[in-house]
Amino acid sequence: AGVHSGDSACVIPPYSLSAETMAVLTDYSRRIADALGVVGLLNVQYAVKSGQVFVIEANPRASRTVPFVAKATGVPLAKVAARVMLGASLTELRAEGLLSEPVQGDHIAVKEAVLPFSRFPEADALLGPEMRSTGEVMGIDLTFGLAFAKSQLAAGTNLPTSGTVFLSLADRDKEVGVKTAQRFRELGFLIAATSGTAEHLTRNGIDVATVVAKIGEPDGQDAVDLIESGDVVLVVNSPRGRGPRADGAHIRAAAGKHNIPLLTTGAAGLAAVNGMADRAAHPLEVRPLQEYHQGVRRGGAA
Repeated sequence: AGVHSGDSACVIPPYSLSAETMAVLTDYSRRIADALGVVGLLNVQYAVKSGQVFVIEANPRASRTVPFVAKATGVPLAKVAARVMLGASLTELRAEGLLSEPVQGDHIAVKEAVLPFSRFPEADALLGPEMRSTGEVMGIDLTFGLAFAKSQLAAGTNLPTSGTVFLSLADRDKEVGVKTAQRFRELGFLIAATSGTAEHLTRNGIDVATVVAKIGEPDGQDAVDLIESGDVVLVVNSPRGRGPRADGAHIRAAAGKHNIPLLTTGAAGLAAVNGMADRAAHPLEVRPLQEYHQGVRRGGAA
């Protein structure tokens, strides 16, 4: 059933969708709004697979993503929607200056869900169709990596700067896992992995410092032993299937017990390492939101 949209991270502008896909999403949204006769806000959830767009559901209401979109684009969506519902036209709101085009700048905004697992260390941190988040935060900067790093800090996750990263990836994440592991190695991190993940990484030229045994095997150090030893600074675990899911539950529980940052998808692992690289290369800067709404450009031009 996938992950509840309320638990997902999102990025404006989208950094992984093609212009063609964005055009289809815009077209579908307009057509759905016209067909339903929506006056006000419309929340549409989509899935994109292999370039094909699927409509999951459409709801003629606000969602808690609306404040994020408003802050990222500079368009006061809630106020615009309220005025439209009370009878104002979009033309009138444009003439007033309330409704304008999204701000043109180089900034990227990342919304991240705030999850309660630090307060419930015995709960499995694996996400699913039931929403688990208790809030959300936003990071904004001029690169995706810095914006993502800020969002993690705001959500209570301080990404490490050195040490050993543990990877246990499902088959669907092993391709992106190679890119992730390569980036970690470039930053000087050591890689530890389960046997299947280690074999795939090694085959693709990635040096794996530690290969752990399966949990329950009598010989060798397993993943939980390694995490409990204090050597691991970040865990990326994307389970799939009964066997990996069983081991994954123990891995995630150990990470939660020892307050080690935990990521449960390969995409999140790649985003994190990009954020760590950007943060190592550039100091974090604070700007008022109003400055971004004036259009901040890389190099200081507005």
